[in-house]
Amino acid sequence: CLPANQERFANGKLVTVQFHPSAQVVMTAGHDRSVSLFQVDGVRNPKIQSIYLESFPIYKARFSVDGEQVIATGTHHSLFFVYDMIAGSIIPIPKVQGVEEKFLRNFELSPDGSFMLLIGTSGYLHLLSMKTKEPISTMKVNGRCTASAFTPDSSKIYSYSKEGEVFIWDVRSRKCLHKFEDEGSLEGKCIAISKNNQYVACGSSSGVVNLYTTDACLKENHPKPVKAIMNLVTSATCVTFNPTTEILAVASRDTDEAVKLV
Repeated sequence: CLPANQERFANGKLVTVQFHPSAQVVMTAGHDRSVSLFQVDGVRNPKIQSIYLESFPIYKARFSVDGEQVIATGTHHSLFFVYDMIAGSIIPIPKVQGVEEKFLRNFELSPDGSFMLLIGTSGYLHLLSMKTKEPISTMKVNGRCTASAFTPDSSKIYSYSKEGEVFIWDVRSRKCLHKFEDEGSLEGKCIAISKNNQYVACGSSSGVVNLYTTDACLKENHPKPVKAIMNLVTSATCVTFNPTTEILAVASRDTDEAVKLV
C-alpha cells in the first residue's frame, strides 16, 4: 500500500494516526502543529484538508465517536481544540472550569460518545461531558495516572498508575469499585480493554505486557496474568486490541520497528 499521507508528509513527529469511525478517511496529527485528513482509496489517497493550529504542537488528536469532531490537545498547553468538521470551524476550549491543570495532554473518549476523560497530573482524572465539554466530576488515583481506558459499554474506567496499580471506576457514581496490582510492573505505561470486554492488557516500562481476564481484574487484588508478553526490550507505550479480540498489538515508541502482533 502507498503511504496513507503521501500527499502531505508531516514536517515533524507524527503522534496520531486514526481512521474515521464511519468514512474511509484517515487523520494524521503531530508536532508540526497540523491535523490532516486523507481519503483512503489505496490508489492516490488524496488529501481532503489540513488545519493548522498556530504555536500548538499536537500531543494527541482523536475523532469523536460520531465522527463529526476532532479533539486535539497540545504538548504544553492547558487549553485544547475542537475541530467541528460539519461547520468547518476550530473552537478553542481555553479553560475547563474547576480543572486546575498546567498542561492537558492525555485524554480518552467514551465509546458511547457521552464522556471525555482528561488525565491530569497528581493522579487527578477529570470527567467531562462530550456534548458541552464541561466538567461532571473529578476522581483521583494514588500516585500519578499514566493511562486510562473506558470499558466497551462505557460503564467503567480502568486507570493505570505510574506505581503499577489499576483502579476501576464506576462512571455513573464515580466511585472506585476495585483496584489491583499489575504483576511485576515497575511503572505503568499503557492499558487497553478488548472490545468484547474479555481481556485487559497492561504495558509497563520494562516492555512486559500482562494480559488479564476482566473477571480476575474485578475480583482479585493480585490477579495472575493469563499471559505475559515479553518480546519488547524498551517501554511498552501502546497496546491495542483488534475489533474481534483475536490480535493484540504491542508497540514501543522508544525504538524503530518495535511492534509485535500477538
